[in-house]
Amino acid sequence: MNPLKKKPRTKELNPVPVHPEWMKVKISFPTENDPVSKVRGEVSSKKLNTVCESASCPNLNHCWSRKTATYMLSGDICTRRCQYCDVAFGKPMPLDSEEPIRVAESVAELELNHVVLTAVNRDDLKDGGSEHFARTILEIKKRKPNCSIEVLIPDFKAKRESLDILYSAKPNIINHNIETVKELFPKIAPQKNYLRSLEVLKDISEHGFLTKSGLILGLGETKENVESCLEDLYANGVRMLTIGQYLQPSPTHYPVQEYVHPDVFAFWKSFAYKLGFKTVASSPLVRSSYHADEFAAVSEMTG
Repeated sequence: MNPLKKKPRTKELNPVPVHPEWMKVKISFPTENDPVSKVRGEVSSKKLNTVCESASCPNLNHCWSRKTATYMLSGDICTRRCQYCDVAFGKPMPLDSEEPIRVAESVAELELNHVVLTAVNRDDLKDGGSEHFARTILEIKKRKPNCSIEVLIPDFKAKRESLDILYSAKPNIINHNIETVKELFPKIAPQKNYLRSLEVLKDISEHGFLTKSGLILGLGETKENVESCLEDLYANGVRMLTIGQYLQPSPTHYPVQEYVHPDVFAFWKSFAYKLGFKTVASSPLVRSSYHADEFAAVSEMTG
């Protein structure tokens, strides 16, 4: 574990509440030859980071058993301190120029047909890390040309040059998570901006890319807040959507306000499809990359 993950988010202590039954995940310890061990061995041997581990994703065993993982580029230290996120924050290390090659080799060795690339925020870099994304995409295309590539990007502060660098590498899907509703941004993600994120999503769509975003519930949003957010996402070109439950990583992270019932997630799934979204994954344990390969295939088939 990165020792910076132990840094408290706030001085306030909010005990992590007991999970309801629908939030409990059954896990099994992997054997030496199963897919979970293979993925863990692959990312470990190449000294790669995954958001699965860095963000304490509850679906790690499930996804790794399917030989899928989300590679996290540009190190494992973020320059922003969002109140809900479990990724370490602080002063990042310099970029590893060999990382794009190692990620591409890992994708080829695991024989992946769909890969998701994400990264920590790198506000310390002029381009926000977009060139690093582009290099990784191109290295994967060299080694696994038939592999579809999905990127989950930070906002790059909506810089034109950063977005253009990313676009030049031509990923198949570009995801930028809105994360929460407009009304909660100042409290939950003060270094981010709701309208700027919408601006980025609109720009992605207008450049012809399949555009994806994600929302987490249980932070204190109202039904009206969620409705407005989903309408904003659709109006700004988002066609692929994920909705999941916020899980409080530690007592110093923002407290869970509500464990949203699965029936409510089903309601938002139906609501989103009625708005016109092409693919919607909505349930308590859904995360941005949950079954990303399957949803990518559906989106490509529906145009």
